[in-house]
Amino acid sequence: MRFRSGKIGFALPVPVLMFFLLINFSACSSKGSAPVYSRDSVSSSRQVNAPIHKQERKSIRFKSHRTYYLVQAGDTLYSIAWRHYLEHEQLAVWNGIKAPSYAIYPGQRLRLKPPETKPKRAISSNRVNHPVTLTKKKQPAARIKPSNQSSVKSIPAKRAVVTKSKKSVKLAWSWPTKGRVAKTFSADDQNRKGVWISGKEGQAIKAAEAGKVVYAGSGLVGYGNLVIIKHDQEFLSAYGYNRKLLVKEGDKLAKGDIVAYMGLPNRGGQPMLHFEIRKQGKPINPLPLLPRK
Repeated sequence: MRFRSGKIGFALPVPVLMFFLLINFSACSSKGSAPVYSRDSVSSSRQVNAPIHKQERKSIRFKSHRTYYLVQAGDTLYSIAWRHYLEHEQLAVWNGIKAPSYAIYPGQRLRLKPPETKPKRAISSNRVNHPVTLTKKKQPAARIKPSNQSSVKSIPAKRAVVTKSKKSVKLAWSWPTKGRVAKTFSADDQNRKGVWISGKEGQAIKAAEAGKVVYAGSGLVGYGNLVIIKHDQEFLSAYGYNRKLLVKEGDKLAKGDIVAYMGLPNRGGQPMLHFEIRKQGKPINPLPLLPRK
């Protein structure tokens, strides 16, 4: 290559020319270069940081991930159902346990999920039904005429008795004790399945509605001395952190009956009551059901 300036021209050696071209190329590339992103890394980071829907969190929170449970000494069907967010009737049906005793024994393995139903085999359409030929004809049975028609009485057919199901009475909840709500319900927090009501040690704890005591003891971890009351086919209420229980399983209570005395939480601190309401085995927020103070 030759460079001309007026009448003077000169030729550059090939190595020097390549050197100048390389310098210009690198300078251009450094000024206009753009960062390179991996689409896979961007999509994966979005999936990790994506917020979980509130309803999805709620369904995952109050759900047992176990399939079986081994009954321990002191367990009852109600306490096992309460621990795994199930209805006791549902648990009884899955395990063939008869009502109303709901008897279980230590070492018994209980199913916590419904048994899988096997799909029915489809009948092949190519199957040919062959006609069945009868070798002997059945003769009609001979009618026996009674000798004295007056002695024969016609028995009327029994009418089907229709039993009306009892209508569920609307529950009118009341506050189980006096005090300030120290901690509210949260569907996203495993430790906030109910409300905490602060008060004084030894303060009376009352039944929030009429019902039957289905559990009274300290076998459920995290509740201390606990009372569970069944109100109807849907609703249960629970009263935890008690200093002393005044009822036993099977007791029938009226609304406002004293069931226990307030105690301290397991971790210590201020005296308070842990109060829960569950509908069909799942914890719900009690505050909308309670009257305004």
